[in-house]
Amino acid sequence: MSDIKKELQEKNIDLDYSNDDDLWEAQSEKTSTINLETESIEFEESTVNSSANIEELTINPSSDFQEKENHSYDAHEVNNTELENLSIEEMEIDLEQKNETNSVLEHDKIEVKWEETEREIIDDISIENQDLITEIKTLEIQKQNLIKDQEKIRENINLLLQEGLKELEQKKQDLELQIQKLERRKEKIDREMKTTFSGVSQDLAIRVQGFKDYLVGSLQDLAAAAEQLELPSNNSQSWEKTPNPIPIPQNNNPNPQFVEKNFKEETRQIRSLLDQYRTRPDYYGPPWQLRRTFEPIHAERVKEWFFTQGGRGTLRSMGSRLQNILIASAIMSILSQLYGDRARTLILADTPERLGEWRRGLQDCLGISRSDFGPNRGVVLFETSEALIQKGDRIVEEKDLPLIIMDQTDDKVSLSLLKFPLWLAFAPEQTTQSSNYYY
Repeated sequence: MSDIKKELQEKNIDLDYSNDDDLWEAQSEKTSTINLETESIEFEESTVNSSANIEELTINPSSDFQEKENHSYDAHEVNNTELENLSIEEMEIDLEQKNETNSVLEHDKIEVKWEETEREIIDDISIENQDLITEIKTLEIQKQNLIKDQEKIRENINLLLQEGLKELEQKKQDLELQIQKLERRKEKIDREMKTTFSGVSQDLAIRVQGFKDYLVGSLQDLAAAAEQLELPSNNSQSWEKTPNPIPIPQNNNPNPQFVEKNFKEETRQIRSLLDQYRTRPDYYGPPWQLRRTFEPIHAERVKEWFFTQGGRGTLRSMGSRLQNILIASAIMSILSQLYGDRARTLILADTPERLGEWRRGLQDCLGISRSDFGPNRGVVLFETSEALIQKGDRIVEEKDLPLIIMDQTDDKVSLSLLKFPLWLAFAPEQTTQSSNYYY
């Protein structure tokens, strides 16, 4: 039995040292060998006990020898069967241990393969991780570049917006200045319209009626004084003959009467020309044609002078000399269209500066040049009424049609100027009436 134990121990030792990696399996096998040893010790004790029984039987008397011998033989057979059974069990144990060792080896191989696959997977994952890290770095670099580009674009946009805002603010300021200028101009025009249009017709009617009454009274006094004169008889024939030449130039060169019914054609032409100046202004027309904007208030003043006053009267000043020049230019343009070169304009102003304003204004409104101003030209400028009256008489002798225009100087008018067929005077803005006429 000791030999069996030794063999089992050697086998167990070989099995223990066959696999160094799995120590826990070796320990389990050691516990199994210990159990086997205990079993073998028990088996030996049983055999010793059986041998002692056999010896006791041999010591017994001979009468029972045959029975005891039979009994010992049976016990020996039993021991043999037990030994065989033990050997079979040991073989089965050996097979189980071998199977366990094979399964452990296979398990180890599987674990080794699994570790290799794990290592390969880990290597692949690490490679992919490195690739991802590089891609992330490149993407971060691209992101930083894009952020820088966005910042540059924003800076450029901000600069453009600031420049655009500056330009818009400058334009806004310019527009506000222009709007303020236009508003001031509108207010000025409104004031001029209020001061020159409302109540003007009544004031003019009163002034004209007063002048008419004065003129009629003076003429009546003149006629009465003439009747009281005593003339010599030898000069009676010559005195009777002197009035005869007077109506002759009137027949050959009739004065225009725009208010009479016989001059409907001239009235129609005047109205059509005024409508043309007001609705269809020609800023690049020929000379002696009105080239400026003509408002309805200007047209009303011109109609009043032609149709109400018959071409001989006073108009209220428009508030500025330029507005008065515009009205006078429209009248001169209409007379030029009706009478051509026969219409001659004589302008009276008390200072050279005002005469210069009239010259520049007429050039601007009618498109005429400096060559049209002169003693024998279409427009003649005067500072004194005496020189103008002499020139007007010569024009009448030449069978032409003089137009006398008197600037807004004061309320004194020479009666000698009122004998001409066409005259226009601009009254100043004073509201007080005056009858200061001088000869």
